[in-house]
Amino acid sequence: MNDTLPLNALRSFEAAARTGSFTRAAAELHVTQSAVSHQIKLLEEWIGSPLFERQGNATKLTPHALTLASSLTSIFTEMDTACRRARTGAKSNTLVIAVIPSVATCWLIPRMSEFKALFPGINTRIIYAIHGHQIDFNEVDVAITYAQEKLELRNAITTRFLAGDSAPVCSPAFLELQGELKTPQQIAKAGLLHDTDRRGWTQWFKKASPQKIEFGEGPIFEDFNLLRAATLAGQGISLCPLSIIEDDLQANRLIALSLITVNAESAYYLVEPASRSHAPRPEAEQFRAWLFGTRGHMALEDQDSWQ
Repeated sequence: MNDTLPLNALRSFEAAARTGSFTRAAAELHVTQSAVSHQIKLLEEWIGSPLFERQGNATKLTPHALTLASSLTSIFTEMDTACRRARTGAKSNTLVIAVIPSVATCWLIPRMSEFKALFPGINTRIIYAIHGHQIDFNEVDVAITYAQEKLELRNAITTRFLAGDSAPVCSPAFLELQGELKTPQQIAKAGLLHDTDRRGWTQWFKKASPQKIEFGEGPIFEDFNLLRAATLAGQGISLCPLSIIEDDLQANRLIALSLITVNAESAYYLVEPASRSHAPRPEAEQFRAWLFGTRGHMALEDQDSWQ
């Protein structure tokens, strides 16, 4: 018996098993149906047992053929992906980074000049990562996204990057206009801004005060960058992730009004491919090392916290 792995026969079998038809497999592989049948017969002879149970005009995969087909589909998919990435990588050394808009605008882009100075040979392309959408590592090298709880993704490595703890903040101009904003009651009476819905402020007041506090409705913003813009413009107080607005706080564009935070379970994650066919490129590894070396350890200045 020839021990050489019959790759053509395996390809024909995988296509037939996946499509459920010799005819469809032949069309996909651009060969005749008889060629597919011939290759599968050769594979059955090489394995030493049937791969299909023939019931009249219908065929059904045997139990061991089902296992083989599943493994082959995974292997051929990885081979296809690896070859396509190699072909693309041979043409360009561009590092593609998918980032959710809030992190891109407030944190990453302001720091990219530092990355370019350290790694002038790496070209970068920054695109939006859409929250809740699957990341296509055929098109993306690394991604930064957000999750309200520990993020675990199939075929991906997720690493907690920035904390999601949020605190009340406002602009210096708004604070000067409103006067003293040191208690939950004072904050509740000022203009509140909301991110997506009003649940954030409900949680914050519940944590900040033993007494139930009523607060006005205020405008809702469906995007964090819109919320931040309104806060910077002095339109009210918002709950913002401190790690994301670190630059605003340090530059005194925004002022944190309290040490009390909510959303401690949420975080921003670096997402990288786990599949063998998506082995990290050197550029991606350099970006990762820079990213975690650059993230701040911002803390609020000492203030009297409320009991």
